[in-house]
Parts: sequence; C-alpha cells; structure tokens
Amino acid sequence: MTDDAILLETRGLKKNYGAVVALRSGDISVRAGEIHALMGANGAGKSTLVKVLTGDVTPNAGTIRLEGREVRFNSPANARKAGLASVYQDVSLVPLLTVAQNLRLTGTTMAAIRPWLEELELGDVDLAEYARDLPTPTLHLLDLAQALASLPRLLILDEVTATLPADLSERVFRVARRWRDEGRSVVLISHRMTEVKALCDRATVLRDGSTVGVVDLASSGQEEIVSLMLGPAAASVVVSEGAVADTAPAPKVDPSPAVEVRGLRSGLLQDVSFTLRRGEVLGIVALEAQGQADLFECLSGNRRPDAGEILVQGKTRRFRHPHEAIGAGLVLVPADRALALLRQRSVLENIALPMVNQLKRWGLINTRAERKRVKAATDRLEIDTRAGSRVMRLSGGNQQKVTIARWLATGFVTLLCFDPTRGIDIRTKEQIYRVLRELAASGSAVLLFTSELPEIQLACDRALVMFGGRVVAELTAHDATEAALLRAAHGLERGGTGPAEAAS
Repeated sequence: MTDDAILLETRGLKKNYGAVVALRSGDISVRAGEIHALMGANGAGKSTLVKVLTGDVTPNAGTIRLEGREVRFNSPANARKAGLASVYQDVSLVPLLTVAQNLRLTGTTMAAIRPWLEELELGDVDLAEYARDLPTPTLHLLDLAQALASLPRLLILDEVTATLPADLSERVFRVARRWRDEGRSVVLISHRMTEVKALCDRATVLRDGSTVGVVDLASSGQEEIVSLMLGPAAASVVVSEGAVADTAPAPKVDPSPAVEVRGLRSGLLQDVSFTLRRGEVLGIVALEAQGQADLFECLSGNRRPDAGEILVQGKTRRFRHPHEAIGAGLVLVPADRALALLRQRSVLENIALPMVNQLKRWGLINTRAERKRVKAATDRLEIDTRAGSRVMRLSGGNQQKVTIARWLATGFVTLLCFDPTRGIDIRTKEQIYRVLRELAASGSAVLLFTSELPEIQLACDRALVMFGGRVVAELTAHDATEAALLRAAHGLERGGTGPAEAAS
C-alpha cells in the first residue's frame, strides 16, 4: 500500500449550528484497502464529520475528494450511490415495520441482502417479524447487512459494536477485515481502545472539532492516542482506564440492604436472588439475552415479575409503573439515552422534569430552587451546556450525563445503571465512574450492568454473573478479571462464592 492510493480525503471541513461550532477543521485521508479509526472524545466532532461525509448535513466550508475528484453529497442516497455507506450506533430500522418492509425503504433487494444475512449469521431471521420484536443487537446486524448489500467502496461504522456482545462484535470485525482484504476501505468509530488497536491500521484523532493527528497503530501506544484526544494536561489524568480505581473514594458499606431480590422470575429470569446494600456498587455481568434486561425492567417498574419478591429497604414492593419505582427510590439510567431524554427540550427541562412535584407549592414551581439544583448537578458531571437549548445538540457523552444528572438533582436511594457508558469516550467514562463511587461512598446503592468487562474492576465492589437467566457466580472486584468474568458468563465455571452465597 502506498500513500498515494487515497480513496477519500477531506480538507478543512467546517460545520456550525448557530454559534456552536461542531466541526472546525475536519481533515481525514483514507487509503484504499485499510481500516481507518476515527477517534476523539465525545463532542470532538466525529459524528458531525461522518454526517458530512454521508450527506446528512451540509458543511459550511471545506472539500471532500473521492479518488481525487471533488464531490459534495446532498443526501445519504447520493453518498451511497457514490460508494459510501454508513451504519450508526442508533438503529435505523422503523420499529412498527417488518424487517422486509424496512429493507424496501432503502431500495435493498432481497437478492442483494440474503448473502450478507448468511455472512452475519442472520439467515434464520424471520423477515415478516416486526423490528420492535427483535433484539437490539440483531437490529444492528441487519443495519450492517443492509449497508453491505450496496457493496460500498467505503464502509463507515459509527460505534456499531458499542451495543454488541463479544461474539456478535466478532462478526462485524470479520466483515471489516474482508472489506480490507478485497481492497475496499472501512472507517471505524469506537471508544474501545483494544478494539481499535486490534483491528485498525491507522487512526485520525479529533479534538475540539479539529484534526490533531494521525497515528500508525502498529507502532503507537494508548498514551499517545489519549494525549491527542484530550490534550497533554487532561491525558495525564487518565492515561489508563485503571486510574479511576486508584483515586475513587472508599465505599462506606451500610449492612442494611437497599434492595433484596428473592426468587425473581420474569421473561428470561429464572429464580434470581441477591442483595444490594447501601454504600456499594454491585456489578451485573452477562452476555446478550441472559436475563439482565428483564432484571432491570422489573426493578425499574417497566415489567411485572411472574414470581418472586422485590424488597426495598426491607419492605416488599410490587411496581405497576416506573413512577412507583421512582417513588420507592429506585431510578433508572438506560443504555439508550434516546429513551430517557426529551431531545427537543433544553438541558434544564430534561434534568428538572422529575423534580416538578418536589418544587411545587400552591401549584407554582420554585424556579430558583430548580435552577440551583440543576446547576449543581451539571457542574458535578461537567456537562457542556453551550448547546443546551436542545439536548439533541449535545454530544452523546453529554446526553448520557444529563440522564444521570436528572437523578442527582432529584435524589434517590438506588441507582440502576444499564450500560451507562456505552459508546462514550474515556474521559466521560472516568467522570461517570467517579460519580458512581462518590454516590456509594455517600450511602447510596448502585446496580451497574456493563457490556465492557474492564469496567467491573474499576467501578464495582462485587460482581454477579448471569447465565441462562440465573446468577451463576459472585466475585469480588479483585477477582473479577476479564478472563474470570468471561468464563462464568459463558457457563464454563462458577466463579467466587457461587449463586447460593451471592443471594445472601
């Protein structure tokens, strides 16, 4: 491969949204036959750059060259026709349409997509099934199959693996390597450093809307990339993800239970029991569809269990609605922030929404108290509110911090976090880990499910591993290595004390 074999090149791309500059100077050069990472902290401009490349938004300045010829895409269809296809972190399929109907929306023929369904091991998917009834990982792979069906010269994968378990992520990696081997190109956006290092040839790094460097991944280390992403001063604080555990406050575990789960059955759950104490962060580890989603839905009032008990501070509770769970002190931070946010509304409105009943007197809201609480929460999580008139204008990491800030401002006893750091950058993860540890140290309880196993040792005191809808292992944070968690999650062995003791 030579430097002059350039498939795509951009120079000085700029995009403003009013006074907010989303992209200052986006430069990227992608060679033919390479997997090229696009990296940067949340809000660095990655998604804006991708949207410009795929015709979703029009740049204010700058050029795009495809095989040396200047181009300008005015729609995703126009970009796809030129050979650029993208798959995003958010599923594009319409929930109320069948799989087949969704495919027809993009003009994809069944003859073109069937080989890719087989390639991604989706050959048994019922095309007559509604998208809303399929698991999210399956929907992401269907999005990918749909993009591959057009045989793009450049495939853009924007945080596609953020929601996928390891086995399904490997299917994506296999396709990316095939694309490279066939002389095509892939641009990968991912916050998983190990994933980028293992898969990609080079990385372009953005910071504050500008390209700040291009890294050869075969010869560079994590410190160099993080330094470019965050700047030397900030990078010195988080040169490794393990830095959080060393500086987190020590938990003050209260022996009294915040939540007790006894013999819970619902959906995929099969007789799940455990105790979550005040002052601790308890991790939940599981591969896809092992019952973890059903567990969080039961605890947050989104699902009624078929059997078993949920005790909150010693009192049996039967939640018929999320409002009842919130009233009992159990609040949810979902992985899909779009489900939790009013994207067209402001940061203040989104954070203050659950506080309305607390701040009303004689029907009037105490706006001064409201703003004071919101400011305290946004300051604590360092939320960038410059584009705060609409939450949809914030970066993904800042949007997720808004979903947490809402409960910091409102108050709670137990925080239910379902994959809260999915698809966000290292610095934002560090901020969230630190807040979770601070909450535990102040006496709150945190139940944390994460799809990124290294997070368990960074943020948790204990970990429960689920397999087949049951708790099959309990491990201390010290013993919860990635290897130990993976073995237990695959049902290969029982780690730690086992499910009987885990329930005590």
